[in-house]
Amino acid sequence: MERLDRALTAAAALLLVALGCLPLANWIPGGLSAPWYSAVAGDLLNGSAIALGLGVVVAILTRHRQLPRLPGLKEWMASAGPEWLAALGLLAFALYALVARAIFSGRPLLIDEIVQVFQARILTAGHLTLPAAAHQEFFSSFHVVEQGGRVYGQFPIGGPAMLALGTLVGAEWLVGPVFGALSVLGFGALVRRIEPRRGVALGATLLFALAPFAVFMAGSHMNHVTTLCWLVLGCWGLSRAVTDEARWRDGLLTGLGFGLAATIRPADALAFAVPAGIWLLVRAIRRRRVAVLLASGLGIALPVLLLAWVNWKTTGAPLRFGYTVLWGRAHDLGFHATPWGPVHTPVRGLELLNLYLLRLQSYLYEAAGPALLPATAALALTRRLRPFDRYLLAASALLLAAYFAYWHDGFYLGPRFLYPLLPVLALWTARLPAAIRERTGHGAVLRATTVALAAAVLLGMATALPTRVRQYRGGLLSLRWDPNRAAAAAGVRGALVLVRESWGAELIARMWALDVSRPDAEALYRAADPCRLELALSELEQRSARGAVAVAALAPLRADSARLVKAEEITGDPSLRLTRGMRYPASCLRKLEENRAGFTLFAPLLLARGGGNVYARDLGARDSLVLRDFPERPVYLLRPASGRVGAEPQFSRLERDSLLAAWRAGR
Repeated sequence: MERLDRALTAAAALLLVALGCLPLANWIPGGLSAPWYSAVAGDLLNGSAIALGLGVVVAILTRHRQLPRLPGLKEWMASAGPEWLAALGLLAFALYALVARAIFSGRPLLIDEIVQVFQARILTAGHLTLPAAAHQEFFSSFHVVEQGGRVYGQFPIGGPAMLALGTLVGAEWLVGPVFGALSVLGFGALVRRIEPRRGVALGATLLFALAPFAVFMAGSHMNHVTTLCWLVLGCWGLSRAVTDEARWRDGLLTGLGFGLAATIRPADALAFAVPAGIWLLVRAIRRRRVAVLLASGLGIALPVLLLAWVNWKTTGAPLRFGYTVLWGRAHDLGFHATPWGPVHTPVRGLELLNLYLLRLQSYLYEAAGPALLPATAALALTRRLRPFDRYLLAASALLLAAYFAYWHDGFYLGPRFLYPLLPVLALWTARLPAAIRERTGHGAVLRATTVALAAAVLLGMATALPTRVRQYRGGLLSLRWDPNRAAAAAGVRGALVLVRESWGAELIARMWALDVSRPDAEALYRAADPCRLELALSELEQRSARGAVAVAALAPLRADSARLVKAEEITGDPSLRLTRGMRYPASCLRKLEENRAGFTLFAPLLLARGGGNVYARDLGARDSLVLRDFPERPVYLLRPASGRVGAEPQFSRLERDSLLAAWRAGR
């Protein structure tokens, strides 16, 4: 068994070195890359040199004396009960809540968060879906499914259901901090069971709770936080279910944890549930622990059956998710064409894993050295594994395999797809001093390493962490704007508010209105000249051509891609590209002028609910349709006063007669 353990730890260490240190993506031509690698690697190496140099100096200066120790620390660690864990959980909750409000303004800032809050509010209203509007293109959004006259979010129901708990108390922003703190409590209880060295268990729990990656994620509305909480619960139940004293309720707890995680992020849950199920099955065969196995199966079946029922009621099939309805089978795991962008291949999967682990070196601890280096060294120095270590390594390998086969680059607040690795990385990071002590004793190497690790953390807190805080606080300004407060201040009540989005967003929404699928609309927008697309859509709208006819008519525009160039200084939009040297007609020049004058985002206004206002996307002359649907409401235009980044949207009163006259004149 020791030989197998050495092979496992060596393989894990080599994987972290290869994918977490080497810029493989930069060496593979024609694919994804990390252009920031040299600068980031340079900073990490400089920080490591400073921290290690300090560690070596301290080790030399103290080679003939003992380092100072806190009185009673060892005894406290040996006897510490659940009180300290409860205190840490409260501290973590307070920190996460502070981040949620002070850094993220208590608002969902990513489209994934927005749509899941949107679905959460549908759930708290007692529904799974909403009826589609008469002209749904004015209210549609990325990641929102419109199917059979119904509207709902594309994500598995578990994430919105967790956020709905916050909706019920009017504080969705608290869901992340609460589940983040519960994860700390669960991990603290788990690590005390699987790690007999109390100092290591304490260090791992502190790292898990206070790692900046964990802190920032727990302050968000992202579903990774609730997923990890249930995964930790499943792991804790498993740590009890594989003992000789196990009872059926331990198996039930294991299954419930993984099953609830599956209702939020099925791939993450599968990575942890499969090796757990195999372990319990082997124990059931060898030791006749059938009750525990059956209870775990029941525990995982209950949430998964609920998920399947919701899928059946929404998408029409128990195993079909909203994102498959929206984007097709190209959204699923595997190597194939993607909903947008290049074909996903094994090489591209390798590039993505490389990018995730390279980013994790900085985002995990925001320290002045590579974050994965301590865990890598601890793995390399370890000769024997405990059974639960093998389980966690197997689950981690399956998680990496899942995202190796997934096409999307999941980057937000760090490499978010690797967030479930936080317990494993925290544990192995905390094990490094103990691993060195077992190999070298209480000598200079241990002293130098301990001081270097502490120095790297302190240097990171003084340099990298404040920079990250400023980055997060100063980003996504347009999504922090509060439409309810602004509408009340402007006296806008019971109105129809037309929201001025970018020209590109308008083009995409108009394609959706012609029943062009989301993948086709994305592909066309990325390839076609916007003016040619504008003129083609206007012609199709006049002919009332839809579906396959519209797709066929627009398909030739994909040939524009080779001639398009970025022109943000002209368009005001980095996603909008123009054809070099083309003379644009007045109607398209007017669209470009409107773009430069300023636009905002419609998706956050899905959540606006103050003042009885109805927010609809501004689609130019097509607005006459939505004006007919709301004939008695005063009409306002919502757009920033200028194209300056961060300019707040403002409400401007519009007159219906003037609007209709302008549309008839083609303005």
